[in-house]
Amino acid sequence: MSERILVTGGAGFIGSHLVDALLRKGHSVRIYDNLEPQVHGESQNVPDYFNKEAELIKGDVRDRKRLKKAIYNIDVVFHLAASVGVAQSMYEIARYTESNTMGGATLLDLIANEKNNIKKIVVASSMSVYGEGAYNCDNCGKVYPKIRSLEQFKKNDWEMKCPNCNIDVMPIPTNEDKPLFPTSIYAVSKRDHEEMFLIIGRAYQIPTVALRFFNVYGPRQALSNPYTGVAAIFSSRIINNNPPIIFEDGNQARDFIHVSDIVQACILAMEKSEGDYQVFNIGTGRKLSVFDIANVLMDKLFFKGESRVVNRFREGDIRHCYADISLAQEVLGYKPKIKFEDGIIDLVNWVKLQHAEDKVNSAIDILDKKGLTK
Repeated sequence: MSERILVTGGAGFIGSHLVDALLRKGHSVRIYDNLEPQVHGESQNVPDYFNKEAELIKGDVRDRKRLKKAIYNIDVVFHLAASVGVAQSMYEIARYTESNTMGGATLLDLIANEKNNIKKIVVASSMSVYGEGAYNCDNCGKVYPKIRSLEQFKKNDWEMKCPNCNIDVMPIPTNEDKPLFPTSIYAVSKRDHEEMFLIIGRAYQIPTVALRFFNVYGPRQALSNPYTGVAAIFSSRIINNNPPIIFEDGNQARDFIHVSDIVQACILAMEKSEGDYQVFNIGTGRKLSVFDIANVLMDKLFFKGESRVVNRFREGDIRHCYADISLAQEVLGYKPKIKFEDGIIDLVNWVKLQHAEDKVNSAIDILDKKGLTK
């Protein structure tokens, strides 16, 4: 059945791919996006990949009047709009809290207080809400260490320790029951998103699903944004003939998921009532190191050189986190389809056609001046 769908942040990286997929399925799609200069450039032009079959309303999620127009006559809302970036959120605290937490609150306030037809909401959360992932200790079993000490960093000792016996622990897949311990303002705002949306969804009997996206990569990522995903940041460095800059020792592990699998999960969450009022990890269940990502990109983009490992720590970063996706598989029927080895070729082929301004050094300079690197 054809639905009238609103995608906030629909002109961005993930949102635009979702819009394309929804239109292919025969839905009517409205996009609400502020065309953030950090993502879309100072000119705030509509991106070349924008699907002209969709309707666009340009506006900020904190603008109640314009957002009210956006939800008019809508059946389903995908709330993807957010300021993204762990490191930047640690000094642009008010902006991240206003655009993410208050932006989400504005949308929910409209849904609660204005007449509307909304019958389903899917909200984008993030793996960052966990802080550190789950670990196994040889002595104590499954443990959830929270943060590492400054004394540890000074020794270039990067691995997590058991909170009980203080020996090194090994990462294991993180499931949705792991206690949340966000370590950045961005992560706190994403926890706000999932908790606020699920609370209001339950209260007003609007089926709502929160999806914890892991590390998303693919075409259309903002290469000139130094606070975007690591694959895009490394790509921007490499095509400007600069080496990837790697914090810590490069062995920190993440779960890298191709944007098309994120889109798959979003549509399943919309279509499957079995997932209503629940939270799901959306990843691949496979861990890859930051070194792995840098090496593959340097190889595929023909970079003659090596990564620059700085052996430093950034506030807000975590060591290891990768997804246990069994709940999404069982309840939603989600199954990641794109292997990293194939997905990275998709990214590389797109990157080769792009121009990017490398702003990484200036971003690191700001973090240094703020005392956010150790």
